[in-house]
Amino acid sequence: MRRLRISAISYLNTAPLMWDFENGDAGRDFDISYTLPSACARALEAGTAGIGIIPAAAYTQLAGLTVLPGVAIASRRPVRSILLVSKLPIEKIRTVALDTSSLTSAALTKILFEKWLGGGRTFTSMAPDISKMLATHDAGLLIGDPALQIDCSSYHTLDLAEEWIRYTGKPFVFAFWAVRQDALRDASPVRDLASVFQQSRDHGLQPRSLDKISREWAPRLGLTEANIRSYLTENIYYHLDAACLEGLQLFYRYAAEIGALPTAPEMNFLGAANAAMV
Repeated sequence: MRRLRISAISYLNTAPLMWDFENGDAGRDFDISYTLPSACARALEAGTAGIGIIPAAAYTQLAGLTVLPGVAIASRRPVRSILLVSKLPIEKIRTVALDTSSLTSAALTKILFEKWLGGGRTFTSMAPDISKMLATHDAGLLIGDPALQIDCSSYHTLDLAEEWIRYTGKPFVFAFWAVRQDALRDASPVRDLASVFQQSRDHGLQPRSLDKISREWAPRLGLTEANIRSYLTENIYYHLDAACLEGLQLFYRYAAEIGALPTAPEMNFLGAANAAMV
């Protein structure tokens, strides 16, 4: 038997989720590595990680995964860290560079254009460097910390979560924890796995925890502590509840309809008769 390996996202918005693994006892039971969202999915696919906080889009492409209930990186309002950045008004955009770090936000961009903003755009994957993106394209999609650092006064910007909520009335789910079923069979026993990750989230969102996260991350990103804290408490929603599941299923349906993603399999939750846990 071996310890489960966790592949986590190296962005600020994951910090509360990883609190107990970095500051408590939970880390003793796991091996942890940090990477980009798209690479988390690749790690699960390759079997180099047993648990990953995968982009929602990846669940449509990877077989043999079980979702840990109750925990997500989602938004019920503008998210600030998923931005379409343009040198032109949105209606004049014809070419879009999509951040290679992203799977879900790339699909969301295509849905927004196809369903509501007008189709006929050309999409190209590029590294998340806005200067290079805009040198060859009308707009660029940035996610995570690079998006938080954008000076929105210098560009036309579109917050993708805000647009999704405007048109659908549903929250948007960007990522959630998933575990390989074969990794569960081979791993050393861990007490109630879902509770471990839910409790880590809860502890990471306590005021003293948020104070520490804000102090540590503010100088890294060149943002104020107040800005960091408001992002984590007001823009990011960390619960995979019933409303978020409705939004997730709608995203999967729209993505399949326009050919942005394969048809999503049924959500398979770890030990949960009722997936709408908080």
